Amino acid sequence: MTARKAAPAEPILSARAIVNRFGKQVVHDKLSLDIQRGEIIGIAGGSGSGKSVLLKTLVGLRKPDAGEVLLNGEAVGSMSAADKASQIGVLFQQGALFSSLSVAQNIMLPMREHTALPDGEQQEIAAMKLALSGLPADAGIKFPSALSGGMVKRAAFARALALDPKILFLDEPTSNLDPIAASGIDALIRSLNESLGITVVIVTHDLTTLLTICDRIAVLVDRNVTVDTADRLVKSGHPWIHEFFHGPRADGAMKARKASHGN
Repeated sequence: MTARKAAPAEPILSARAIVNRFGKQVVHDKLSLDIQRGEIIGIAGGSGSGKSVLLKTLVGLRKPDAGEVLLNGEAVGSMSAADKASQIGVLFQQGALFSSLSVAQNIMLPMREHTALPDGEQQEIAAMKLALSGLPADAGIKFPSALSGGMVKRAAFARALALDPKILFLDEPTSNLDPIAASGIDALIRSLNESLGITVVIVTHDLTTLLTICDRIAVLVDRNVTVDTADRLVKSGHPWIHEFFHGPRADGAMKARKASHGN
């Protein structure tokens, strides 16, 4: 008897025939994308390709003009804010911490909005998330203005993890960071993925991030998306994809990739 092949696991998130337009300008034209449970997937593309628009669509902040997004089989558009918050964590560009709140208060904000946890328990969870994000305990009492760029990003990670989401969306997590701080953020992403099993979606133009920690890369081109591994995409004959992976900034990223893979 021939052994049956195991059925592929259901994607944690699926975008189906997504159309996004602004007036007569079509940004995405019947774009479909499956995000697999437990993977790190990068989303890249040129200016005007709609990276941020796609991110907003996937997390339910924008309703597409056509198509739908499913999270664990349920339409994101029909989910309550609390349901989405319990499954989706988002790190916004530049961290987007509230300047009038301490770091700990920023981390506790999702808990205060979506749970009935007592204040003491919220503080304990905030401390745990700080540690998980690689920040010292005393960072919790500081305000965002007292933090370095790298620490702001880590504090934003801690807030995104506050409700133990199943999938984490990161919008340019290494932007405006020096190479050492950016490398630390990449290592944090990989660590969270491996230790928590959390699915990570990274919108970025950082080639080092894309080539060293992403299992797959989704490249937005021609109002649609091409998804594959880095090894296959670097061999692509598409003009923009080829230029992106072989341009002047690609050499350093490729060397980092070889070093991270032990080649």
